Amino acid sequence: MAVQTGLGEPRGPWFVSPELDPDGRGRWDVPGSERAGPGRRTWRGRLLSALAVVALSTFSGAAAGTWVAGRDGPGSAPASAAPVPAELVTAAEKTVPGVVSVMVGGASASSASGSGFAIDHEQHIVTNDHILAKGGAGPVTVETSDGRRFTAEVVGREPSSDLAVLKVPAGAGLSPLPLAKPNTTRVGEPVLAVGSPLGLAGTVTAGIVSALNRQVRIGNGRHTAVQTDASINPGNSGGPLVNARGEVVGVNTAIATIDGNGSIGIGFAIPIDQVQQTADTIIGRGG
Repeated sequence: MAVQTGLGEPRGPWFVSPELDPDGRGRWDVPGSERAGPGRRTWRGRLLSALAVVALSTFSGAAAGTWVAGRDGPGSAPASAAPVPAELVTAAEKTVPGVVSVMVGGASASSASGSGFAIDHEQHIVTNDHILAKGGAGPVTVETSDGRRFTAEVVGREPSSDLAVLKVPAGAGLSPLPLAKPNTTRVGEPVLAVGSPLGLAGTVTAGIVSALNRQVRIGNGRHTAVQTDASINPGNSGGPLVNARGEVVGVNTAIATIDGNGSIGIGFAIPIDQVQQTADTIIGRGG
């Protein structure tokens, strides 16, 4: 039975719910009842207080667990799957060639990995800054969807927005992904998260846009984010969230977890208008 190790222990900023007071005490309203008073946390309050937004890069430090293939016993019922619109299949085919795995550092406790994607024909790649931060000063390598590896140059970093731009040689030939126009993303529209969760390159998961303008703490400050229920996990950091047209609507950056137990269907992506503005500034074409 194959065992895959090295999940690592993701770390990230805490999610501050709009329903919590600044001191973390509850304002948990229950329909049909009075507001819960001090010391009377409802089930909803306990759930919100247990939610944490964690950065999605995979760190190779102390392993937090193992993944066992085929852990379901014989006779386990297969999970049902909702029909996938044909346009999402086409969007996935167009997106995967422009997505890379990002690896920082060597075989040390400070190495880290995540995802990224090409944004132009000059072979600039957008990713998350926290991947580089956790990887320390080690070399940055990207791996393409067809298994080729290239040493990447760090063009620039913006820790406050948790974004960074890399560049690989022209020979990489990455296909730049089209970016969605600002303010065109809609709640309920189908989206795909593409990246390398747990090092599984080229992984595509589907969901919808759950909310827009969600206030979360990303990088060194609070930002608005696109919320999605597409399954994203450590290693998805820096990868694109794309719509059914294959346009990038955001950069997958963080997830809410309960007790650090992985994806619970609440993920956050930096909106593409913020990403484009920051990337243009880093590359030097912002004005």
